[in-house]
Amino acid sequence: MPTVLIVDDSSYQRRILRTSLEEAGYKVAEATNGREGVDMTLSLKPDAAIFDLLMPEMDGMAALKEIREKKIQLPIIVVSADIQETTKKLCMNMGAVGFVNKPVKGESLISVLNILKNYIGQ
Repeated sequence: MPTVLIVDDSSYQRRILRTSLEEAGYKVAEATNGREGVDMTLSLKPDAAIFDLLMPEMDGMAALKEIREKKIQLPIIVVSADIQETTKKLCMNMGAVGFVNKPVKGESLISVLNILKNYIGQ
C-alpha cells in the first residue's frame, strides 16, 4: 500500500485529504509544517507528498526547495489558496508534479487522486 505524506497546518484540510486518500487505498502520514514535512520525508520515505504553501516554521515553498536540493525523488503535489499563476509556475519549476487550489474538495480531490495514480498507482 503506497504511503502519502500530507503536510498542512490546517487539521481540517488534512482530515479531508486523509479520508479521501484512505478510501482510495493509500496509507497516510501527516505533518503540520514544512520542517516536520521535510524530516518525515527523510525518515518515512513516502511514495508521494501533498504540501500546503503557507505554514508556520517552514513554508511549503522552502520545504519543496530543501527536498529538491537533497536530491530526493518524491512526487509532490502543492495545495494552496494562492491562485496566482506565477505561484503555480514557480512550484512546478521547482519540481512539483501538480498544483491544486484550496479548499481541496470535490473536483480538486479527484485531481489530487488522479495525479497520485499517475505517479504511484493504486
